[in-house]
Amino acid sequence: MNLYSQFIMPRLLDWSMSDASLANYRTSVLAQVTGETLEIGFGTGLNLPYYPKHIKKLITVDANPGMNALALKRIQASDILVEHNVLNGENLPFASQSFDSVVTTWTLCSIANVEQALKEIYRVLKPQGRYFFIEHGLSNDPKVQVWQNRLTPIQKVIGDGCHLNRNIKHLVENQFSHLTIEQFYSENLPKILGYLYKGVALKQ
Repeated sequence: MNLYSQFIMPRLLDWSMSDASLANYRTSVLAQVTGETLEIGFGTGLNLPYYPKHIKKLITVDANPGMNALALKRIQASDILVEHNVLNGENLPFASQSFDSVVTTWTLCSIANVEQALKEIYRVLKPQGRYFFIEHGLSNDPKVQVWQNRLTPIQKVIGDGCHLNRNIKHLVENQFSHLTIEQFYSENLPKILGYLYKGVALKQ
């Protein structure tokens, strides 16, 4: 892992994703999380204040060890006990059917083998377990898609692997047959970055 990924990118990510306009999305996505919970792409811990009060323990995963220093302050300030693991989401060291809830927020864009990560999410969920997510990805507007495709190679470099052009709905549907999803533009983000997919997938 290079110096940019480990030291600069975590601070840029923390600054950009701390925007107040994203707080409502976090609240909405996390409101129904229950039971044994895994968050993949924990980052700097920005979701912690938005989990329901009944969540007392959280298992987390993030591939970038540079996120830890920033996340630690939020972990210490939280009432939630956090068991943090530095590893990627493609090979989870948890038994099958371990979790009632799995969460990702703005994470699927940057996982190299995203299909494998979603297989792992499905595997570790209990029957009737739910996968909660909000992600950015491919717009439904062909004109915006053109620019998303053009700029993704640049974004992957400056965004530490982030893709602008992943169709999140199709990716999740490949693993989960029961899916409720909303697709819309964020009011405060450029269209190439701000086409959002917010949903809940059920394992049956």
